[in-house]
Amino acid sequence: MTLKRTIEKMSPLPFSILFLLFFVAAASTTKNKNDEKQECVYSIYVRTGSIIKSGTDASISLTLADSSANQFHIPDLVSWGGLMGPQHNYFERTSLDVFSGRATCGLRGPICSLNLTSDGAGAHHGWYCDSVEVTATGPHLPCSQTLFYVQQWLASDAAPYQLYAYVNGCDGVERERRLVVGAAAAEARKWSILMAAIKAPRWLDEILTSYLKLLRLPDHR
Repeated sequence: MTLKRTIEKMSPLPFSILFLLFFVAAASTTKNKNDEKQECVYSIYVRTGSIIKSGTDASISLTLADSSANQFHIPDLVSWGGLMGPQHNYFERTSLDVFSGRATCGLRGPICSLNLTSDGAGAHHGWYCDSVEVTATGPHLPCSQTLFYVQQWLASDAAPYQLYAYVNGCDGVERERRLVVGAAAAEARKWSILMAAIKAPRWLDEILTSYLKLLRLPDHR
């Protein structure tokens, strides 16, 4: 008995349909494996605060996550993708440091969660991070852009007395591709809604609009 007749006896579906289903499944599996091997480009902009002694000599690691809890970990930002030159001092007061590198496209959804961690090393370990902006793109994938307002000390001698900062804005962002996350973003949106509700005078509305532009937040009034 031929293989074709054997399969047709075992299944009520015609052999041609079974073969087509098998071919589609095999193609889908191959596509998923190829997608896993593709590399995305991540660009990261880290701004250190303007507070006195806000710079640090410590090494900084970064973990990013999407709304499906997929993660991408960078053990040391500078060695991974520092673009400022070999003589540059990273994470100095008021500085904007740029990093970029390639990695497997493991983050499928919008990047909405961030964990910054300091190793606490160096002559001055404390660091005040103002913000982190992340963009990611890859083959056949839309660009994802997220601005995280960290605004926290990573230090053992300044509140909140911890060497990490965690910012999570993953609730309800499955379809968003441009996000602004953090306490400053939430506070600005509250003020925006309040000003619209009380019909604030024009001069106050203009001040709020300027503040939203400074934070690079969309005006939802």
